[in-house]
Order: sequence, then C-alpha cells, then structure tokens
Amino acid sequence: MAYEIPVTQARAELADLINRVVYGGERVVVTRHGKPLVALVSAADLERLEGEEAVVEEQVISSVSSVGSAPPVHGDRQRFGIAAEHRDHGNPDA
Repeated sequence: MAYEIPVTQARAELADLINRVVYGGERVVVTRHGKPLVALVSAADLERLEGEEAVVEEQVISSVSSVGSAPPVHGDRQRFGIAAEHRDHGNPDA
C-alpha cells in the first residue's frame, strides 16, 4: 500500500519523500482534495512498470495482427436492406 500525502504537504517534504521512496522502498501518492494526483516511485519500479507495459503492448499488437478480415456474409444485402445495396465503396463518407 502506498503512503498518501496532500500536495501542499508534499511540497514542504519533497526531500524526505524522495528518501522514503529511494531508501525505504515506499511508494508515495500525492493527492489534491483527497484524490490521487501523482505517484512517486523508485527508478527501478518505473523501469519494471515500463517493461511490463511494453510486454502488454506487444501482446495486443500480436493479437490484433493475427485477426484477419472476415469474408462478407452472403445475407448482408437482405440484412442491411437498401443502404447496403447503394453504398458507395469508393467514398468513405457515403
């Protein structure tokens, strides 16, 4: 669990907060009006988080690129009616 501190207090105690994060291994959440605003984490934590983010991005890209476009269903004209019959395929706004 992270230590929470209001932004006004965090300004006055920034050096101490940095020490808590770096040497104490704590995570500090700075709040404004009781709502989380920013978080102070160690550089090692940030590197780990960014590494995890990159892995997730790669998984999403891999999943999306493996999905092929589905062939049109033969019942589309009947299902969508006149709009499907008169669509101008060369004009994306039509």
